[in-house]
Amino acid sequence: MDRSAKIYVAGHRGMVGSALVRKLVERGYENLLTRTHAELDLLDQSAVHAFMAKEKPDYLFLAAAKVGGIQANNVSRADFIYQNLMIQANVIHAAHAADVQRMLFLGSSCIYPRDCPQPIKEEYLLTGPLEPTNEPYAIAKIAGIKLCESFNRQYGRHYVSAMPTNLYGPNDNYDLNTSHVLPALLRKAHEAKRRGDPVLKLWGSGRPRREFMHVDDMADACVFLMEQLDITDSLFNVGTGTDVTIEELARRIMCVIGFEGTLAFDPSKPDGTPRKLLDVGMLRRRGWSASIPLEAGIAQTYRSFLETPEARG
Repeated sequence: MDRSAKIYVAGHRGMVGSALVRKLVERGYENLLTRTHAELDLLDQSAVHAFMAKEKPDYLFLAAAKVGGIQANNVSRADFIYQNLMIQANVIHAAHAADVQRMLFLGSSCIYPRDCPQPIKEEYLLTGPLEPTNEPYAIAKIAGIKLCESFNRQYGRHYVSAMPTNLYGPNDNYDLNTSHVLPALLRKAHEAKRRGDPVLKLWGSGRPRREFMHVDDMADACVFLMEQLDITDSLFNVGTGTDVTIEELARRIMCVIGFEGTLAFDPSKPDGTPRKLLDVGMLRRRGWSASIPLEAGIAQTYRSFLETPEARG
């Protein structure tokens, strides 16, 4: 990318979007374009088209989305599919209409079948049933991938889709009703330590395996992909290539926080997908790999969490 190019980061206040802004500034990109939700509602088609026609960005990172953990996905199913479908359709079509040649769309590893072979290759998309608890969100993200792919094939665009594994880091969501597993565990362990609880009680069996990547690694991968001028593949997995059980994750978080009680699980609560490890061979063959170890990432994230209102109670 040209360092003077105009780059629009949609969703710049979220965890991924803010990490993208930090990474772009770090890499010397200064002409960044952002809008808050109050300034531009991405659910409003006419407003999005007017904005894109006026600003005409050279590059676009679509990180805006309605996201949440297993409980939020399962309860607010209509909100997740509708809002994500509309955001994607509005932004991607408006980008095409404004002649934006290069765009990166942020998806999710939940697009893949619940029980597909591990590690998960990009080619496994649409080969089996999805995990029921987050099916509406996954279907919306699959639609976004296919929308990018279709504009590439019909109009010769260069719209790339990046499928991140479970992300964590600064500006994460720590609401226990809507957050993902790592920030939820971090907050629960922090509060258990503060109260002096003897036991940390968590949902599920603790046996499912998950892959976790620091959001700064994700941002680095996204900028890397946008800087590749010879990309013909439209879908890339982005992850670390390693996973841990939820129990192992909880124990690492307890160690970082200094919670010395015991750990207990409630197997009556849902586990979700048994395992979700991405095959990141395509990206590694292009020369990119994650660099932030899980323990170091958790410690850095905990330091940022301590500055939030949730940490102060």
